[in-house]
Amino acid sequence: MIKEGSPVILSVRDLTANVNDTPILKGLNLEIKAGEIHAIMGPNGSGKSTFSKVLSGHPAYEVTGGEVIFLGQNLLELEPEQRSLAGVFLAFQYPLEIPGVSNLDFLRVAYNSRQKYLGLEEVDAFDFEDIIEEKLDVVKMNPAFLNRSVNEGFSGGEKKRNEILQMALLEPKLAILDETDSGLDIDALKIVANGVNQLSSADNAVLAITHYQRLLNYIVPDYVHVMEGGRILTTGTKELALELEERGYDWVVEADRVKAGV
Repeated sequence: MIKEGSPVILSVRDLTANVNDTPILKGLNLEIKAGEIHAIMGPNGSGKSTFSKVLSGHPAYEVTGGEVIFLGQNLLELEPEQRSLAGVFLAFQYPLEIPGVSNLDFLRVAYNSRQKYLGLEEVDAFDFEDIIEEKLDVVKMNPAFLNRSVNEGFSGGEKKRNEILQMALLEPKLAILDETDSGLDIDALKIVANGVNQLSSADNAVLAITHYQRLLNYIVPDYVHVMEGGRILTTGTKELALELEERGYDWVVEADRVKAGV
C-alpha cells in the first residue's frame, strides 16, 4: 500500500503516560504514514494496550509528556468523541455489551455522526439498511445480529466481527486493533483479518497490537515494532515477528541494554 511521499497520519514523539500515578509509557516514538500497516508486539505489561487507550482518549490514562499529532492536529487536545469523528478507530480487545441498545440503531447513529462531521448528508433507517447490507459481507456476518443488543450474547468471534463491521462503516483514517486476534479460532481469525485487509487502502493506516505472530500471517505488516518497558526497542519487518515467535523477547531486551551500556 505504501506509496512515495505518503502523508503522515500519526506522529508520536517522546510520549509518556501514567495509570494511577504509575508510569507506563516512558518515551514512545512512532510514525505511521498513509497506506502502512504497523504491528506492535511485546510481553505482558510492556504498555501496548496503554498506548492504544491513550490514543483513543481513555480518561483513566494520564499523558505526562510528549506529543501526538494526527493528520496535522494535536490529538491530545481532542475529546474521545472528537478523535473518533476525526478518524481514529479503536477495536477493543474485550468489546463491551450494551443491553437494550439495538446493534442496528447503534451502527446507524455512529455512521450518521461521522457523516455529519464530514459535512455529508445523514441517512434514514431505510437507506441505512442498504449500506449495512453491503458492509455485512466484509465480515460474513448474519443480518440477524443487527436486531440484537450490541454484543449481547455474541461469541468472542462475533464481537470481533462486529468491531470490524463498525470499522467498515466509519472508514477511519487510523484503525487501532488492540489484540483483535485474542480469543478467536482460526476460522474467525481469517474472517476478521480478511475484513481488515479489504478495508486497508493507500489513504488510511492500521496499527495492530498483538501477542502472537499468527495474526500477521493474515494481516501482513509493513513494520513490526517490539515494545517493552513503555518504549519501542526495535523495529523490523514481518521476519522480526517470526523471530520473536521462535526466540521470545529476552534477546531484544538484552540487545537494548547492551546498546544503552547498561
